[in-house]
Amino acid sequence: MARAGLTTERLIRAGAELADEVGFDQVTISALARRFGVKVASLYSHLKSSQDLKTAIALFALEELADRVADALAGRAGKDALAAFADAYRGYAREHPGRYDAARLRLDPETAAASAGVRHAQMTRAILRGYDIAEPDQTHAVRMLGSVFHGYVSLEMSGGFSHTAVDPEESWSWIVDSLDAMLRDRTTP
Repeated sequence: MARAGLTTERLIRAGAELADEVGFDQVTISALARRFGVKVASLYSHLKSSQDLKTAIALFALEELADRVADALAGRAGKDALAAFADAYRGYAREHPGRYDAARLRLDPETAAASAGVRHAQMTRAILRGYDIAEPDQTHAVRMLGSVFHGYVSLEMSGGFSHTAVDPEESWSWIVDSLDAMLRDRTTP
């Protein structure tokens, strides 16, 4: 194993790259072993199963996305923060489609609570504090933003907007502007 230079971290990163190339659903221990030219059994000292690999890739992707969003949000508030968050999210999905799918993997509650998914929610709530939205509306708004961004990205990536004359960039800007206006209207009195 040492001669191949394999580590758990290297395998996870390679699995994430493989997910971007062939799709997250196609990532398995066998596919990863083929990529490194080693026997499947040699990977089991690093990963327990294909599900273990997928969970590790999901955690890796959540961390990468959280870092990207945090960098985009730095020093921003209000609509600027909302747009930066949205653009970072969409950009990550476009650049890393397999990792983006991995970030949607359903995690067990304990793993989810220890993941960067918590950071995503915290950053979304930080944006919403700029709109002065209190609970329970804040939770509704977190869910709405996630749903809108994920829905748009998913439709765009599957070619859902390729048959119309309106540029998807124009729609994206319109959506962010509309979300900003709606959130300003929901401000707690």
